[in-house]
Amino acid sequence: MRARQRLRQSLPSLRLALAGSALWGFAMGATAFFSLLLDHWETPLRVRAVVVLFALGGAVAFPIGWTLAGLLSHGRRAETAFAAAFVALAATTVGLTTLFYALQYRSYYAEWHAEPFTLTWAFQVVFTGLVALYQFAVLGVRLYFPGGFVALFATASWFAYRSR
Repeated sequence: MRARQRLRQSLPSLRLALAGSALWGFAMGATAFFSLLLDHWETPLRVRAVVVLFALGGAVAFPIGWTLAGLLSHGRRAETAFAAAFVALAATTVGLTTLFYALQYRSYYAEWHAEPFTLTWAFQVVFTGLVALYQFAVLGVRLYFPGGFVALFATASWFAYRSR
């Protein structure tokens, strides 16, 4: 019963979840856009796809990260709330964006994979996913800097202020 009550208290309100998802998704998409703009990407279609991927990852991650931060910092000091929000929002944003990237990556290579649910297909799915994770870690995470870090710091500070 206590865990259920703590979870209920940690959940963001519907208004906060929707507004936060929109703002956080926009911030993550914008930081990817400006990073790609500085890198002089020449194909607008690919820039758009990456920006949408980052915005979607951020939008879905916000309510999950906010709830996780609330669970980790419940009844603790502002410093703990800041740290919990910082880690939870960073982990959920990067994690979900990586997952969406891996799903898109896998769907692109699916036509060259073996018949579904065979042993060969299972190996192909696992290794395609691992390659996607590696590629995102090397090429995708850098798109969060510096704008995503600034947004993360500001959002974690706001969370800590609200939790006092």
